Amino acid sequence: MAAAATATTTSLASSAAHRRLRLLPCSRSTASSILRVPNRGCLCPGFPSVLCASSSSPASPQPTAGGGEEGGEEDKGRRLSKQSSWEAKDSEGDDYLYRLGKEADNMNIAVGARSGIVDDLFVGNFLGKDSDIVFDYRQKATRTFEYLQGDYYIAPLFLAHILKGLLDNYLAHVLNIKIPLILGIWGGKGQGKTFQTELIFRAMGVEPVIMSAGELESEKAGEPGRLIRDRYRTASQVIQNQGKMSCLMINDLDAGVGRFGNTQMTVNNQIVIGTLMNLADNPTRVSIGQKWRESDITHRVPIIVTGNDFSTLYAPLIRDGRMEKFYWQPDREDIINIVHRMYTKDGLSFEDVSKIVDIFPNQALDFYGALRSRTYDRAILKWVEEIGGHEQLNEKLLKRKKGEELPTFIPPKTTVDALIESGDSLVKEQELIMNSKLSKEYMKNLDD
Repeated sequence: MAAAATATTTSLASSAAHRRLRLLPCSRSTASSILRVPNRGCLCPGFPSVLCASSSSPASPQPTAGGGEEGGEEDKGRRLSKQSSWEAKDSEGDDYLYRLGKEADNMNIAVGARSGIVDDLFVGNFLGKDSDIVFDYRQKATRTFEYLQGDYYIAPLFLAHILKGLLDNYLAHVLNIKIPLILGIWGGKGQGKTFQTELIFRAMGVEPVIMSAGELESEKAGEPGRLIRDRYRTASQVIQNQGKMSCLMINDLDAGVGRFGNTQMTVNNQIVIGTLMNLADNPTRVSIGQKWRESDITHRVPIIVTGNDFSTLYAPLIRDGRMEKFYWQPDREDIINIVHRMYTKDGLSFEDVSKIVDIFPNQALDFYGALRSRTYDRAILKWVEEIGGHEQLNEKLLKRKKGEELPTFIPPKTTVDALIESGDSLVKEQELIMNSKLSKEYMKNLDD
């Protein structure tokens, strides 16, 4: 009986031990602390002849003996993700993302290697967090006119029209009337249209986005129209993000899209005109190519354009309701006040300036600025002779040694007689151009 009981107890213990062996899990941590065999089986401690998992088990494969070289090679060839494009190749075996970026028309440098835009691993610290060292300069699309130092004269009539054009648009959501988005300032050449506008911007603290007629044409069709919409949205962002008054100003609009004689009308001319007309009709819905979103509402931004002859523009663009037109022709009082402020540092009195204006009537404002420049001509020629003549200009101006200064230039004293003498020479050149008509002489055979 005792022997039978002992045999039964031994059998139960052995059975329980085998059941525990079947339940024992085979993990990586366990496998690393026990013996390894070529078939990757895991031997249980204390029972070398019993396997926890056979080589045909569906469990994850374990590193082989010899430091796991096979597993290391598999890790190197493993992709970051099945959905990742970092390692994608095109049909020619080249990097797909590089080719995609190379072929894209997007020239926005804001998506380059900038902190917060891409992973910090790819930004680095060699050139700082922003690898484009002139990024801030390029992004500064507005103008502040800090260079306009001095006490200049602002014509009251000009100021009134600028104020009206700006404030009407900023209060358009309050006023229950049709407000033209565009203010067109036109008039004779050299009458100070742009300069007066900049003086008013500086006095009011307006930071405008400024374009010129040279940006209204491109070798790519549609590029100038897109640029106008982009600058318009930039001015809207200035209003929204900086809390400053802004506007879009286009100088010499008629030179860019006007029709003169037999000039050719290009696709870009038509797109620019259509873009301005669309902005005037829908000033708060402006797209630069992205999908339309109901929440994408831009601030209404006033547009100010300058030109010499608006009759060359497309008639529907300048119609009432889209463009408020202002013809600027300064009168005698405005001219005298503007020129007097110009010559304040030279010590000329109000009476002296009035005398000069009366001697040279019907002249543009830039004529009186050219008088002052012409009085410096003789003094500059005298200075050139003092530094060794024109043969030494290259050495004195561009190849000076470090610390070596230019010879002192003494500006001439501006007098009424000197200004009148300069004015006479300028008038003679104007008459010569008007009377000679050399272009007709060169092309006389074309009239046959």
